[in-house]
Amino acid sequence: MKTLKDAKVGETVQVSRVQGYGPVRRRIMDMGITKGVRIFIRKVAPLGDPMELNLRGYELTLRKADAVMIEISAAA
Repeated sequence: MKTLKDAKVGETVQVSRVQGYGPVRRRIMDMGITKGVRIFIRKVAPLGDPMELNLRGYELTLRKADAVMIEISAAA
């Protein structure tokens, strides 16, 4: 399955599933990343970490270690 880490700059994706458990999963979901949410990949730092995302009307910076836990599909 493709994860958010694999998404390219300028791409819009939709969250299929949030992996992980306990406090880590809760923190990701508290940031607004839940099943069905569309995420626009705004930019990625020169060394690939972190990623800058647009979702739910706000900007979010996310580490690649967290992005690996978010399964995505192409936005419809």
